[in-house]
Amino acid sequence: MTAGVSLPLAAIGEDGLHLRTCPLCEAMCGLEIHVENGRVAHIRGNRNDVWSHGHICPKGASLAALHDDPDRIRRPMIKVAGQWREVDWDTAFRRCTELLTPVIEQYGIAAVSSYVGNPSAHTFSLGRYIGVLLGLSGIPTSYSAGTVDQWPKNLTSHLMYGGWWSFPVPDIEHTDLLVVMGANPAASQGSVLSAPDVMGAIHRIRQRGKVIVIDPVRTATAAKADEWLAITPGTDAALLLGVVHTLFDEGLVTLGHTEPYVDGVQTVGAIAAEWAPERVAAVTGIAAQRIRDLARELAGTERAVVYGRIGTCNQEFGSLASWLVDVVNILTGHFDARGGSMFPHAAAWSLTVQPQPGLEGGKPEFGRWRTRVRGAKEVLGQAPVSCLAEEIATPGEGQVRALITVAGNPVLSTPAGHKLGEALAGLDAMISIDNALNETTRHAHVILPGLSPLEQPHHDDLLLNNAVNSFANYSPPVFAPEDPDRPEEWEIMIRLTGLCTGTPAEDVDVRAIDDGWFDYLCFTQGLDGAEIRKHYEKGGPERILDLTLRTGPFGDRYGEKPGGITLEQLKARPNGVNFGPMQSRLPEVVSTPEGKVRLAPQYLIDDLPRLAERLRRDPVDLVLVSRRHLRSCNSWLHNVPALMKGKDRCTLLIHPADAEANGVFDGDVVTVTSAGGSIEVPVEITDAIKPGVVSMPHGWGHGLPGTQLSVANASPGVNTNVLSPPDFLDEPSGNGALNGIPVTVTVSARR
Repeated sequence: MTAGVSLPLAAIGEDGLHLRTCPLCEAMCGLEIHVENGRVAHIRGNRNDVWSHGHICPKGASLAALHDDPDRIRRPMIKVAGQWREVDWDTAFRRCTELLTPVIEQYGIAAVSSYVGNPSAHTFSLGRYIGVLLGLSGIPTSYSAGTVDQWPKNLTSHLMYGGWWSFPVPDIEHTDLLVVMGANPAASQGSVLSAPDVMGAIHRIRQRGKVIVIDPVRTATAAKADEWLAITPGTDAALLLGVVHTLFDEGLVTLGHTEPYVDGVQTVGAIAAEWAPERVAAVTGIAAQRIRDLARELAGTERAVVYGRIGTCNQEFGSLASWLVDVVNILTGHFDARGGSMFPHAAAWSLTVQPQPGLEGGKPEFGRWRTRVRGAKEVLGQAPVSCLAEEIATPGEGQVRALITVAGNPVLSTPAGHKLGEALAGLDAMISIDNALNETTRHAHVILPGLSPLEQPHHDDLLLNNAVNSFANYSPPVFAPEDPDRPEEWEIMIRLTGLCTGTPAEDVDVRAIDDGWFDYLCFTQGLDGAEIRKHYEKGGPERILDLTLRTGPFGDRYGEKPGGITLEQLKARPNGVNFGPMQSRLPEVVSTPEGKVRLAPQYLIDDLPRLAERLRRDPVDLVLVSRRHLRSCNSWLHNVPALMKGKDRCTLLIHPADAEANGVFDGDVVTVTSAGGSIEVPVEITDAIKPGVVSMPHGWGHGLPGTQLSVANASPGVNTNVLSPPDFLDEPSGNGALNGIPVTVTVSARR
């Protein structure tokens, strides 16, 4: 265990030096925030931080701009006769009651739904209390950004290991061969992979070994790799099956120490026998010999790992691709092993990782209910978010008439979001917990703002479960809230939960529900909540953080393990505590009833005929893929002036050969059309993309009437999700397929 040195630090709201973990992405960089005259003077990386050692990206340097943003909502707002009006908190909660109670009384709680956005995983309160809203409110159907993000990984981890958040991550600090599929850490800083300065780690891998990037686009990560393999979008699973075939065909399978803990190896071998590299080469665009050589490299390198991320999830075969990434790592002996794919061990366990009732142990019981309009099946308790618009817009019994959104902007971030925007306008009640009047919340009747990132404490919850080192770092607020009597996000969540169960929001007993939630969390750890509560004077997320630290792998378990970590001790170490790198721990992670990894889940095998049909399809001229940028984070950093500098990033990348075939010149405005819709966007011609593929960034499409985002609205871009058909999905998980969409491109205007 290592701890950073202590420094003289300023108190909350005072001038001087403040230390903070950046909450904006999975890199979780430690920052020095210097405050002068009550304002942030400058931000730089904290070299003494035990995790990030001074690394910082442009997003971390923007925290002051997020805090000072004049467009940020600071007081509750209610809509009166179509106009927004600031009100006090009591008035706002009464208005929530006036809106939601009649809906529930007339139509029942089934008429209420919720949407939880990505930023909820990046805040101190929301991540620890979203379970209150989803678990105690009685709302039967909830939606989230998860089903346009990592849901295939949740599904495959659930089926293989018994835990839906049991994600193995690449040990990039110790590997000698890194194969990156559908990920661009140069932009994301790591995704479902929490590591400081991922590109620095990639540079070190290249010094001692090799990095291969498999992606339709020569991303900034691919440009820094030893080799770029330009794959046809949506065919990652076929490529990986070709690798698996070679491993069995050439006797390269070796499970190492995991062999006693893995079932289904022979079944996978029998399946892969039909997927020779020669069969998949044409559809993937990668030569059969290169596929065989890739298998040999992975099997022949002592420390190697395949890392698959967003591009392997947000596609038509996301579940198969996510499954096969893990299968390859297991079959090559690079699983639960140094330099391979390993399970992190967070110092504070995440509330998100709790097993779902009825699905413990990886039960493949999905479709326990289906959506009313499309009949889409439930998977891991959620329906595809692409169903939400039709559930609101289609009349009849069970119609969604009220919606609670939590830190999300699904109008820009989900398939056919423009149709969702149209549907939201017809809701009887919409309540949003959000800091922005954006493309989604403009339809709300009440907006309840949270705190700025600098007004609340921070200690990551979910993201630490993907970290390559076990570490903990608590950050106190830099500034006190402008309104010292305002509720925090967790209190807002509890009041809305109580409102859904029949109590007026203004009358909800926040302490009672908070204590009940805490008691439940204690119960999951074999503790008596009533006894443990005696250790605390007040509730809230800090009490929960202390519980998860003290009952975590390095905690003192309330005195049972003397010398273990507590929140009080962590606060005394402002640069954090590092408990060391990932360790082999497969037996304790796997929670299937038989205690073994299920290498061949039947639920996934049943999807292979659909992949086989993909090999027989006639090719299309162009398909669309998405892309990320270092200075963006989905849709929610486009109002920061420093992050919006430079040339227009919302462009369509197209290969020179495709540009010539379609009569397109650099800078032209083109119409891009799919089965989902059409948009107009300027063109950028580049050879950094595979022929037959075009690419656009997601999260744009600002400038809509009624929004209050002055910087974003000045450079609105266009919403690529207009092109995403709502029913174009990864069928096993219900995840939206935002990559591999067939499109046509025609010139609209010359430059």
